[in-house]
Amino acid sequence: MVIKISGKHSVLVCLCALASVVAVTMAVNISRARGTSEKASVKDGLPASSDVSTESASSYKKNSSAVLSPASAASGTLSSGGMLSGAGAASASSGKKNSSAVLNSESTASVTSSSNEMRAVWVPYLSLDISREADKSERAFKNKFGAIIQNAKSCGMNTLIVQVRPFGDALYKSANFPWSHILSGTQGTDPGYDPLADMTAQAHAAGLKIHAWVNPLRIQTSAATPALSDGNPYNIWKKDTSKSGWTVDFGGGKYYNPAYEGVRGFIAEGVGEIAKNYDVDGIQFDDYFYPSQDASFDQKEYDAYSVSAKKSGTPLSLAEWRRGNINALVSLCYRKIKAAKPSVVFGIAPQANVQNDLNMGADVYSWCSSKGYIDYICPQLYVNFENSVLPFGTAAQTWKDMASGKDIKLYFGLALYKANSDADNGTWKKSDAILAGEVKYGRNVPCDGFMFYSCDYLDREQTKTEVANMLAALGS
Repeated sequence: MVIKISGKHSVLVCLCALASVVAVTMAVNISRARGTSEKASVKDGLPASSDVSTESASSYKKNSSAVLSPASAASGTLSSGGMLSGAGAASASSGKKNSSAVLNSESTASVTSSSNEMRAVWVPYLSLDISREADKSERAFKNKFGAIIQNAKSCGMNTLIVQVRPFGDALYKSANFPWSHILSGTQGTDPGYDPLADMTAQAHAAGLKIHAWVNPLRIQTSAATPALSDGNPYNIWKKDTSKSGWTVDFGGGKYYNPAYEGVRGFIAEGVGEIAKNYDVDGIQFDDYFYPSQDASFDQKEYDAYSVSAKKSGTPLSLAEWRRGNINALVSLCYRKIKAAKPSVVFGIAPQANVQNDLNMGADVYSWCSSKGYIDYICPQLYVNFENSVLPFGTAAQTWKDMASGKDIKLYFGLALYKANSDADNGTWKKSDAILAGEVKYGRNVPCDGFMFYSCDYLDREQTKTEVANMLAALGS
């Protein structure tokens, strides 16, 4: 059981039996107000992270005495209920002070690209959706993906980040997850072919790398998502009293509960399955972890932990405990991927705002500085230089300072979808070279490359001029 002594994150391990757990609803989402374009990006599959809280992460850094290593995240003793209750339930980070030297976006002309610079584009699940088309054949799917490849190559991209598990389902043959509805219109229906196998072969034949993009906790949202198949783990587990707390119903949506070892193991087996069975070059988690700060999401699990912890000390806060659960999940996924195929890289694309990440259970400080969590970090820097809360330059430098871990690559996610839009009070219409400036700035920071959201905006009339300038900057 994890405890805190004298306000510091000291940890003790003991065995305890925790009460049975019941998931209850939660009501408060992390504040992420979005403009029209940002809502469109959510619909397309990737959350837009341009909105930034004025709340800082200083309190988290101040109260942390050490960055949590993957070994300690994985070393927690598990209660009879399967909840993390050892060293892994702590999520500590000393944090690094942001550099005071913020580079000027005009001073980057001398910095050029390197041959191994990441130039990726996200391919959300809606870009692959053929469920409403008359022709749902393998050939139709391959033609759709082939067009995405051709467009990406013409824009100088070298990697595709393809969403293969958006809702606890799969665009590949899985022993754990049902077939995705975007292939047939009905979740659990075998399309008669393997989309991920086809996409991997097509991408590699075109000289592109491919990363499998996975949403780790989301099963269903309150939006227009399809009915779950009978074989969906959610439906199976609800019939098993020993696993009834493994999923959480909230606001019309459904989520996996990472407080349980069994759930973390299930998710990790899922990414290990991809690495083992498919010739992908990488696997990526997006920024969805805990969907709310509301305590009701896992109240019974946390209360049971707290009762046991109080017997010998002071329990971790709910936020610390949750970060420990996610750390244990991330480190386990890393190990499963490397055990299956060491060459496959594992990365995460968190929000730009660090405090938002911490609130969601994402311990980005530890991930960026400790070996054994990730191979790369790609914060979604969906802001421009005029953002009043978190300007691009400040955000870029903050993440550069954080990414101190040896061999951990730093990529910047850029908001292609916002180009020439009304987002952020119309500031994206003030220039048609914002993304070009961000590319130049990123190289000067420096970072290891860029990921653009999304493939659909590479050839839209809205973004035409901005893309041309961006490509000129990438080719410099």
